[in-house]
Amino acid sequence: MPELSPKSPVDEQPVIGIIGMGEMGRMYAKHLSAGGWKKIYVCDREEKYEQLKEDMKAGSRNDQIDLQGVTVFKNGHFVSRCSDFIMYSVEAEFIDKVVKEYGPSTKVSAVVSGQTSVKDPERQAFEKHLPQDVHIVSVHSLHGPAISPEGQPLCIIQHRGPDEARRLVETILAPFKSRYVYLSYEEHDLITANTQAVTHAAFLSMGTAWNCSGYFPWEEGTYVRGIETIKVNIMLRIYSNQYHVYAGLAILNPSAKVQIHQFAQSATDLFKLMIKGDEEGLRTRVYRARDIVFDDEYREGIRKQPIILSEKMLDRFSLARKSGSTTTESEDDTATQGSNSHLALLTMVDCWAELSIRPFQHLELLATPIFRLLIGVAEYLFRDPARLDAAIHTAAHDPTHRSDDVEYVIAARGWSQCVSFGSFELYERRFKETAAFFEPRFEEANKLGAQMIKAILEGEPSGNNQG
Repeated sequence: MPELSPKSPVDEQPVIGIIGMGEMGRMYAKHLSAGGWKKIYVCDREEKYEQLKEDMKAGSRNDQIDLQGVTVFKNGHFVSRCSDFIMYSVEAEFIDKVVKEYGPSTKVSAVVSGQTSVKDPERQAFEKHLPQDVHIVSVHSLHGPAISPEGQPLCIIQHRGPDEARRLVETILAPFKSRYVYLSYEEHDLITANTQAVTHAAFLSMGTAWNCSGYFPWEEGTYVRGIETIKVNIMLRIYSNQYHVYAGLAILNPSAKVQIHQFAQSATDLFKLMIKGDEEGLRTRVYRARDIVFDDEYREGIRKQPIILSEKMLDRFSLARKSGSTTTESEDDTATQGSNSHLALLTMVDCWAELSIRPFQHLELLATPIFRLLIGVAEYLFRDPARLDAAIHTAAHDPTHRSDDVEYVIAARGWSQCVSFGSFELYERRFKETAAFFEPRFEEANKLGAQMIKAILEGEPSGNNQG
């Protein structure tokens, strides 16, 4: 095959197929079109055919970007039989059903890929239903559809096929300007579990706890400053997404199930020490977790610069400012501003320690933006002894947040049980109940959250535009 690029003559360009036009499928179509590829064939469920054709017209979309070169087909048979590269962008729960339906129509020698966040079901579906005369090179963009793919990790899995097949995938996705990471299916699922399972459990539990308490935390004057700002923004960002983004990983990835169970157990164990007022026992356990998860990184010189630089910077993104709450601008950036047990962060690090997971090892390899923020929050607390000791003392002796901590432990155990049942329906219902509670604040939170991510991860000052 001659060397290809979006500048190649149209008749020499590969036909790019996308089966599944949800948020990620549309993100791919948008960036591939903007990058200059001229033959992009897409489809969704047949009942969405007419609506998808309308949606692909610039005048009917919010972004007003003309998706040149995008052709909508009625179903995946039409896409599969004529595409040189085919990407299945469907939920992991349904990947087997969809590949079984359209896989046999795959063009001979085509390269087939999947964009699911859990790769084992995808691998099984491809091996079971695809013809032997096609190649399998899967991908996974480690970010949501609202985040720019530039500089973000994009996993490439060369499962079945020659290097030429992999190079075709690299060439097609070059307009994303993402950072390619090469893994096997097994490595992908283990690393994504290590970087996402506890992340999701921590903030799903946080949202459920506040929902059960029946209030927006930033409006009560208790979660309005510093790292509380980032915790609230991440929680809202997660619940503003579709439930299946998190359900597939939690239910279908065996490693994730183990971690979510341990997360609930860690929350329970730490809370028992809190209610007994056992400050020394709590300190011993928390510092042991700190030493396992963090200390080697600094002792070996791996980490020199923290991800989160100051609470004052985070204060600029507080929802409290928008809702009428006030904070004191003149307060120093010290460890003792307010009192909070930070049970969610203590639990998260304890869980990693109990499972011997060292998340920094995966930070540069395959970390989502939210995982980087989460590591930054934990690092900010655990690398400062005064700040960490203040949290431990508060946890053991200050009942101010005890009711929230009770709700948090109950929520963590509830999510663990939900995942253990393996029910997508139960997961969806539990997720949507909390999402509905916070929905009035999603638009505002996502705007602030995008600016916050840009300011923290790129080290750039926040402006008026979204990141």
